[in-house]
Amino acid sequence: MTTAASEHRTTAAHLTALVHGTTDWDAPAPVEGWVARDVVRHLVEWLRAFIESGAGVTLAPVPSIDEDPVAAWDSHAAAVQALLDDPNSADVPFTNRHTGSMPLPDAIATFYTSDVFLHSWDLARATGQDERLDPARCAAMLEGMLPLDDLLRSSGQYGPRVEVPDDADAQTKLLAFIGRDPRP
Repeated sequence: MTTAASEHRTTAAHLTALVHGTTDWDAPAPVEGWVARDVVRHLVEWLRAFIESGAGVTLAPVPSIDEDPVAAWDSHAAAVQALLDDPNSADVPFTNRHTGSMPLPDAIATFYTSDVFLHSWDLARATGQDERLDPARCAAMLEGMLPLDDLLRSSGQYGPRVEVPDDADAQTKLLAFIGRDPRP
């Protein structure tokens, strides 16, 4: 079984490689109205608000995303990893009216680390980098999300499904499910 800390370490490392490989931070991203920089902005900003409101945990400030998205991401990813590596974090309760109560590392793994995984495709697509995601993880995420289709769509966080062939691979199906157009 993967721990929240090891899952984040692997997932964040993949996005970190993409962040460091980005040469055009103003390149349009697959999310409507976003550019590459906004992928980093989204991941940094929403988690901070999420864990502060749900667990009272405040992460250290990061450099300006507008001025240095690489430094902002590196600083943020390191802070999240340090939090998850701290064995005491398992004793920090997280409560949110939409998600219920759980240990803080579980909340980060369930909601944030999966978001990092999905948005790594957005950054890769925006910047012309390797878009391949772990196929087993794509299949597992899709399987877990399918029963929640109506709930996920009503949250406004996922666009309309994109139609893909029934025999498409797991990554293509997952991206289409969350409203991305996975075609080249």
